[in-house]
Amino acid sequence: MDFSKEEVSKINEKFEELKQKAVKSRKKESIDLINQAFDFAYKAHYPVRRKSGEPYIFHPIAVAEIVASEIMLGTTSIITALLHDVVEDTDYTKADIKQFFGEKVAIMVEGLTKMSGVFDHRSSLQAENFRKILLSMADDVRVILIKLADRLHNMRTLESMPDNKQLKIAGETLFLYAPLAHRLGLYRMKTELEDISFRYRHPEDYERISQKLRDSDEKRTNFINKFSLPIAARMTDAGYDFDISGRPKSVYSIWQKMQKKGVTFEQIYDLFAIRLIFTPKEDSGDEKEQCYKVYSLITDIYRPRPDRLRDWVNTPKANGYEALHSTVMGPNGRWVEVQIRTRRMNEIAERGFAAHWKYKGHHDQESELDRWLEKIQETLESPDADALEFLDDVKLNLYTSEIMVFTPKGDLKNLPQGATALDFAYEIHTEVGNQALYAEINHKSMPLTTKLKSGDQVRIITSSKAQPKNEWLNMVATAKAKNGIRTYFNKIRNNKIEAGKEIYLELLQKQNIKISERLFMRLRDRLNIRKKDDLFYGLGNGSISPSDIRKVLRFRGAPRWMRFWSLKSDPKAEMEDKVIEFDKKKTLNISDEDVQRHFHIADCCNPIPGDTVIGYQDDEGIVHIHKSTCPQAVKLSSSFGDRIVKVKWTSHKAMAFLANIRLEGIDQPGIVHDVTGVISKELRANIRTIHFETHQNTFNGWIELYVYDRKDLRRLIQNLKSLKGINRVFREHESTR
Repeated sequence: MDFSKEEVSKINEKFEELKQKAVKSRKKESIDLINQAFDFAYKAHYPVRRKSGEPYIFHPIAVAEIVASEIMLGTTSIITALLHDVVEDTDYTKADIKQFFGEKVAIMVEGLTKMSGVFDHRSSLQAENFRKILLSMADDVRVILIKLADRLHNMRTLESMPDNKQLKIAGETLFLYAPLAHRLGLYRMKTELEDISFRYRHPEDYERISQKLRDSDEKRTNFINKFSLPIAARMTDAGYDFDISGRPKSVYSIWQKMQKKGVTFEQIYDLFAIRLIFTPKEDSGDEKEQCYKVYSLITDIYRPRPDRLRDWVNTPKANGYEALHSTVMGPNGRWVEVQIRTRRMNEIAERGFAAHWKYKGHHDQESELDRWLEKIQETLESPDADALEFLDDVKLNLYTSEIMVFTPKGDLKNLPQGATALDFAYEIHTEVGNQALYAEINHKSMPLTTKLKSGDQVRIITSSKAQPKNEWLNMVATAKAKNGIRTYFNKIRNNKIEAGKEIYLELLQKQNIKISERLFMRLRDRLNIRKKDDLFYGLGNGSISPSDIRKVLRFRGAPRWMRFWSLKSDPKAEMEDKVIEFDKKKTLNISDEDVQRHFHIADCCNPIPGDTVIGYQDDEGIVHIHKSTCPQAVKLSSSFGDRIVKVKWTSHKAMAFLANIRLEGIDQPGIVHDVTGVISKELRANIRTIHFETHQNTFNGWIELYVYDRKDLRRLIQNLKSLKGINRVFREHESTR
């Protein structure tokens, strides 16, 4: 359908707004190139429309505007943003882009073009796409910045997508793109991506917290003014040009804190932070020195909390963030976080690595980016990790909380928070990690599993007879260490696979049986394996014997579908226990009876009726029900979004479901009797497992029990909280108390 005059007028208006905001592209030759790219994109996408019904060209214009005004990139990036979907969605090729706009733009557009083709059924199209983007980023970081702008606009227009697509896009955004924006220092973008994702994944929680923020806005503003006025007066007297403001924390960060600490909205004291941004004076020392002078002015007024000074001026974060953060005691006995930055520091904090180019040479920030890209490159070059492992490893490299550890010679190594001595060993060299025996931390012999702290000096003791252990994978926090351990064991596995393959071929030859896919299908179902390599590996390491193969060859076996469903004697029951048909684009309404018959309840989070849940359909068509807050559900949403379905689970109280609760409190006589009395008598809930541990007059309890729904469980938790000696009661897999 052709565009109306009003739509054409609106398109031209939006494009003119883009050029006005492109402050780095004021030269005539830059404007001419941007005009040329717009004309090319307009013709290429005409007359395609988005799901919302608006002309598709609005999307590349909006992405280019984010690139120009919110990330502050230049002409090449704006042109690439305008053209970023041309190769993927139209008949134009990379060669066409190169002909009209040059090789650099063509390479960047190619980096932004999604992967196509067929992937292994266990692989993830999104993971492969993300891998390609990161490969392009290693050559030119602008590619990922444009991709983030593309994702931000898609999130801003997510309401036009069906429910299942909203869950998919919100899930992968929260899982990958928001942490990536954070790692690149794009804090404003990261916050918006998180909040929009949260709004679609947990709409009720989002609206509830947003309303509470609106309701408390006037009270919060009055407090900020009362707190800031004395600081403003002192800064004015000192002759500084400055801005001071109080910014509320994001809805998502507030919700995270509520979940993590098990508190209500009203119990969170740091709902906002005071930000002081100043222009350094020419005659008062360097930036670092003046930041401490400003800190001194503030702490002359308000008493600081000594353990809450965060100095990212002397040691910037790996993404270039610089600031002083201090927590001080404000009016009415409230702790208040104060962030101190120069204007240069603030621009880098808001715009990320893009702003570093403006200040090139001020500090060695580009080298920080280079070091991070090297770590990403190590993950990308790992030949053995599958798609989901790859996503996990990238996530490890996106966290910005870091510690600084020293080698015996005093060289500095940056590692993520939670890294162990084993991570340090692999950071030095893969062979050092593979041959590690133990560590000397600050000249004391310690296990390799010891978690390191900033300032530790570490020496790794090795032996040529030492070798990695399988459990090491659960003891390391860096992608480099995981890759080193996986590569070692994959090499051993591949050797056993080759040996097993020889055994298999020899066996079939002796039996005079031809190799066929049908034969493997029989072996797969009988031996409970997933792929041929599993069969060969089993033969190679002895867990599968040749006699096991011979037994299967003699056994004709029942139909394959019998192995997926437990058949009952009642023919009607047989009809009920089958994969149900449904439309993934619509919300799937299910009851507790449906769940028992047709679905699988995920063991990782144990959802019950009343929980906010999503469904994931596996290769066999079975739908697994997860709580939407479950980390596994977030990963599945980001990696297999096309298999996610929005689910609403209602309870008829016809079935009971397993739930886990934890208790903490003061150990005293009769406490276990009181707890079991509440569970078995007041609510008539059946206990499956109960376990209590005591330590120095305190106890920790863990109970598995059957309940009808979330409402029953909440009532049970409230009744348990009322018992004398009970300090905390909370549901396992959920921090809300």
